[in-house]
Amino acid sequence: MSLTVRWLIVVYGVAVSTVAAECAEAPRPNILFVFADDLGYSDLGCYGGEIDTPHLDRLARNGLRFTQFYNSARCWPSRAALLTGYYPQQVRRDTVPGIRSGNQGVRQGWAKLLPQLLQPAGYRSYHSGKWHVDGLLLAGGFDRAYCLEDHNRFFYPQQHLLNDQKLPPIPKEQPRYATTLITDYALEFLREHAQHHARQPFFAYVCYTAPHFPLHALEEDIAKYRDRYLAGWEALRKDRWQRQTEMGLLQCGLSPLERDVGPPYHFPDALEKLGPGEVNRPLPWDELTPQQQRFQADKMAIHAAMVDRMDREIGRLIEELRRMQVFENTLIFFASDNGASAEIMVRGDGHDPAAAPGSAESYLCLGPGFSSLANTPFRRHKTWVHEGGIATPLIVHWPAGIKARGELRHTPAHLIDIVPTVLELAGLPHPASWQGKPVPALPGISLVPLFARDAPLPRTAFWWLHEGNRAVRVGDWKLVAAGANGPWELYDLHADRSETRNLAEQHPEKVRELERVWTTMYEQARMLAEQDLPPDSSARPKAKNKKQRE
Repeated sequence: MSLTVRWLIVVYGVAVSTVAAECAEAPRPNILFVFADDLGYSDLGCYGGEIDTPHLDRLARNGLRFTQFYNSARCWPSRAALLTGYYPQQVRRDTVPGIRSGNQGVRQGWAKLLPQLLQPAGYRSYHSGKWHVDGLLLAGGFDRAYCLEDHNRFFYPQQHLLNDQKLPPIPKEQPRYATTLITDYALEFLREHAQHHARQPFFAYVCYTAPHFPLHALEEDIAKYRDRYLAGWEALRKDRWQRQTEMGLLQCGLSPLERDVGPPYHFPDALEKLGPGEVNRPLPWDELTPQQQRFQADKMAIHAAMVDRMDREIGRLIEELRRMQVFENTLIFFASDNGASAEIMVRGDGHDPAAAPGSAESYLCLGPGFSSLANTPFRRHKTWVHEGGIATPLIVHWPAGIKARGELRHTPAHLIDIVPTVLELAGLPHPASWQGKPVPALPGISLVPLFARDAPLPRTAFWWLHEGNRAVRVGDWKLVAAGANGPWELYDLHADRSETRNLAEQHPEKVRELERVWTTMYEQARMLAEQDLPPDSSARPKAKNKKQRE
């Protein structure tokens, strides 16, 4: 055993002992995990953004902000990682070539969801919002669940379920905004819990569809931001980056705009429908026509309005926790499922060019220009595994169990760490067996030691694979490639978190070393994906209709 590994184990052991002692006085915490959809790393005020997010900013001031927290680059892989504690490829919830996997993949029986894992400790579990995990919610351990399956409209959702039973579509004449609707159901479940199950702890999983496309927002919210983005993406990225530097979040350069990188999927018919104001590349702002500048600024204003409204709805959740007198002992997490999206498409009810931007009759997507702003200071977007696609804010707040107030945590972590963290606080082990067979070990690590202080965790590597985009991080070294045939790029994230200086040519031996790590982790993930295959999984995965991409 090397001296470095021994030192990590000693530091980790001391941290675990210290935090265990500090948390021993608090009873099992309630857990509230709030997930945003396509939120960029810098969109929140407490992460350098200009969008008004006072409730999340207050949680950050009175809790922790993680500066190097990772997701799995896309909606369904990230949700699988969060709820199972495994890499999504391990449980067939992201693509493993030759195996029915990805969005249509079915988890193995041993890949239990967090609500099921918490049941032995007496937790009741509630879900409200987007699901995108295989299986029904009540069978996955939730006691009550509102599932919003309509990802094409915000004002009158047509496809949604309550406790796995279909609800009638919301009439266009009586619209209900999805972000508020998700909160309404979450509050209903919390109030029922307070009335009937107050002696039991709860796990509440609230998954907003904001600010995912289509860009739909309330007119009064859009008006607040209408002219805020006319300065353009270059100037606003620089402003966000300067605030991030002043906050101590990051000490790296601002990545240049990649003017040749557009949406990950090309829909030329959508560009025609959207009209001359749309552009599918982050061109220099001063090269755009006044019509294009106005169109792009309006889109970012709607994105900001969606984030602003989500923060207000989170404020309603916080107020309910206070009313229930459980706020002090509720551990709140807030994160995003991936970075902001460069996608541009039109689906659902279509796009009326004459309609007010952000209204139900419009269908707009953020696109690569302002997605680059949302992901400041990083490169690329959702679906890529450069930092812009996989870096998420993480706010952690727990007054009864975390003494730190307003501190940063620079230790890298990942959504796969949430299950081991919550299980430790609930006093539960991860199941060792299923149907008489050993259950694979979780790849994540409990973050509980970081609640007390920032210190290294005894971790070997982080690993990513999504639609051919590949990456592995070992220490501060990151190897990343765009696309299945893209060349490996090598970055020292300690000095260059924004991935602007490719060191692959200078350090070919490091490239080979990290490539071996990536390949080993891929083979291990594939081996697990092949376990306990459903009867129809021997067939090749079905081709995915591009119109159905999320």
